[in-house]
Order: sequence, then structure tokens, then C-alpha cells
Amino acid sequence: MLASSLAFIDGSVTNVALPAIGKNLGGTAGDLSWAINAYLLPLSALLLIGGALGDHYGRRRMLVIGVALFTAASIGCALSPSLAAFLAFRALQGIGAALLMPNSLGILGSAFEGEARGRAVGTWAAAGAIASAIGPPLGGWLIDVVGWRSIFYLNVPVAVSAIVIFMRFVAETDRGQDVLDWRGAVLATGGLGALTWTLTAWSTRHDVTAAMAAGATAGIAFMVLFVLNERRLQDKAMMPLVLFGSKAFVGLTVLTFLLYGALGGLLMLLPYLLIVGSGYSPTQAGLALLPFSIVVGLASRLAGRTTEAIGPRWPLTIGPIVTGVGFALLVQADPQASYWTSVLPGMAIIAFGMAGAVAPLTTAVLASVDERHTGTASGFNSAISRTGGLIATSLAGAVISRTGDDLIGAFQTGAVISAACAAAAGITAWFTLGGTEKSA
Repeated sequence: MLASSLAFIDGSVTNVALPAIGKNLGGTAGDLSWAINAYLLPLSALLLIGGALGDHYGRRRMLVIGVALFTAASIGCALSPSLAAFLAFRALQGIGAALLMPNSLGILGSAFEGEARGRAVGTWAAAGAIASAIGPPLGGWLIDVVGWRSIFYLNVPVAVSAIVIFMRFVAETDRGQDVLDWRGAVLATGGLGALTWTLTAWSTRHDVTAAMAAGATAGIAFMVLFVLNERRLQDKAMMPLVLFGSKAFVGLTVLTFLLYGALGGLLMLLPYLLIVGSGYSPTQAGLALLPFSIVVGLASRLAGRTTEAIGPRWPLTIGPIVTGVGFALLVQADPQASYWTSVLPGMAIIAFGMAGAVAPLTTAVLASVDERHTGTASGFNSAISRTGGLIATSLAGAVISRTGDDLIGAFQTGAVISAACAAAAGITAWFTLGGTEKSA
């Protein structure tokens, strides 16, 4: 929970800090979207190999390495003298997060079974939500009082505590006996990296250059070769294709992409809208997100237990649809109107919907695969969620480049799109999920 909280805190705090970072280090609105995408790009590209490395070499070992790398990069972000240096350290943070995120969940998946797993994942999700809740107001206050650089030092005490606990109390998991699929790892990383770079580059220019076309072509070619390689290796593959023989696993993948894509765009755009459009301070913008994280944190453990009792189909159908209703209500968001009437109602409903989906989704993914592949499945699902967030953040660059009424209108359009994606996620769950189904 401490390890995963690093990524949750960093994501929520950085969204609040974007205007201050842009003012201090310079850069256009497109450059500000890179402050998020420079982190998400390597995270999306490397999550799959991060989970596979944990399955093969030991999840505790990869977790400790990921936390240490993430912390060193956080200090680098705080000390960055320029935007270029800051973006480089943000990318290094993404690499560290790609190691710690899937192995955190992989350890939970291998340490608990049945109803206990649901409670454990619910507690994990609640801790992440609490960390996300603490991050924006605390980070906003630090930005106001000390400066934006101070927010990256928040990671240091959390990381030190996590490493001490790992080494003293967490047993190392069994190592895989098969040779690691390095060819698959290189192909997957190259493919995901090329595709996400192309998308991010396009979002800052909104036209297609020769380099972007080459990047997209290379990314598609790498991914085709990756699928062929995994098919040839069968059970020895880093990402066994037999996992996709499960309708439930495929459904969970589509659901994750749609739901977290919608959520990722909101969590970046709403604080920016409030700060730039309404003159909120970073502290006030952070507090505006507080209801979301509090509700998710309080309800996630209950949602995890409920999933173990009734299965994932109902929670993962109702939760995203309720979330979609909340996004639809944000169409009335107006930074000049009262927060209590224009923003809070939508945020509260989104929070209740996500509270019903976060822990059940994670539990369902871990339960849908054999224990040998929990790290890989967790890494893949996390990669899908981050890729959804990456796409949303890339498209959000077109929103934050607007001002005045155009900014409000663009935000409202994004809210409609998010509502449609969330509703589609719930419909996907209804048609693809039944009882718990092991796929490998």
C-alpha cells in the first residue's frame, strides 16, 4: 500500500501543480501536458515487463528497485533547473512506477485467496484513495507556502518507510523457473513506447509529421511481432495469449481502458479549470478533489467484500454507469458559479460510482488468472488503465490551451465524452462478466 501510494500521491499532486510548474519553468500549454505524459509514457510502455520481471525474479525485489528509482527521480524533479530536466526525471519516475505498481498487486494476489483477497484488495484500493485524498490539499498548501518543488519531497518519507517494511516483513515470492521472454519484453516495450510517443507528440501539434507516421508504423509492427512471438512461445510467453481466451479477461481489459481513460482526463482538467478559469489557489483546487478520494477510500473495502460474495458482474456494471451519470452532471460545471452547486454534485456521484468499481475490478483481474501470472495480469491491466489515462491526457492538451469561455466549453465537451466512455464500460461488464473464471 505504501509503494502504490507513491504513484497515487504523485499523480494527484502533479495535476494541481501544473499551472505553477508552467509559470516557473516556462513552456506552452502543450508543454504542460508533457509534464503528465512524460510520466505516463514509460509507465504505459513498461508495466507489462515490470510485472513479468516480478514473476520471474521475485516481486519484492522488483518492488524495492522500483520504489528506490521512483524516489531518486522525485528528488531530481524537485531539483530540476529547467523544463527539459524536469521532464527527464518525470520519465524516470514512470520507469520506477512501472516496476512497483504491478508487483504491489502481484504480492497481494499471491498472498491471499478467496474472500480474504477481496478484503486485501479493497484495503489496498482504500489506501490508494486516501493517499490521493491527502495529496491534492497537502500539495496545494505546499505549493502556496513553499513552492511546487516541495511536493516531490513528499515521496521520500513514504518510500523509506516502504522499503524498511518490505525488507523486514514481506517474504520474497517464488521465482519463475522458465527463461524470461526477453524478445517479447523488447517487442512489447518498443511497440507500446512508439505508439504512446506518437499519440503524445500528435496531441501537442495536432498534425501528422513524418516522424509521427514512422513512430505509428513502428509501433504497430512491433506489436504484431509481439503477438506472433507470444503465440510461438505459448505458456512460456511473457503475456500468454491463452489469457485472452477468457471473455471475462477481455471484458475487464476493455472496461479498464474506457473507465480509467474517462477518469484520467477529469482529474487533470478539473483542477486546471478551477485554477485558471476561476482563480482558485492550488490549495483550494486540491480540496475540490477531496470528496472523490474520501468516498472511494471509505467504500472500497466494502466493495471488495461484496464482490467476493456476489461476483464482479453487478458492481462492475452499476459502478461505471453511475460514474457516467456523474460525468454528465459536470457538463454544468462553471468556474464562475458556486462549487457546491456546479462541481460537487457531479464529483460526489463519480466518487460513489468509482468506489463500486475500483476494488471489484482489481479483484476480478487477479481472480481471472492462474497464480503464476498474477503479476503479468496486474501489469497488463495497469498498463491498459495508464494507456487510457495517457490518451485522455494527450487529448486534454487541446483543452488546456483554451482560455475563457472556450476553456469552459472544451471542458464540458470532455465531460460528455467521459460520460459516454464510463457508460460503455458498464455495458461491457454486463455482457462479458459472469462468475469468476480462471483463464490460465
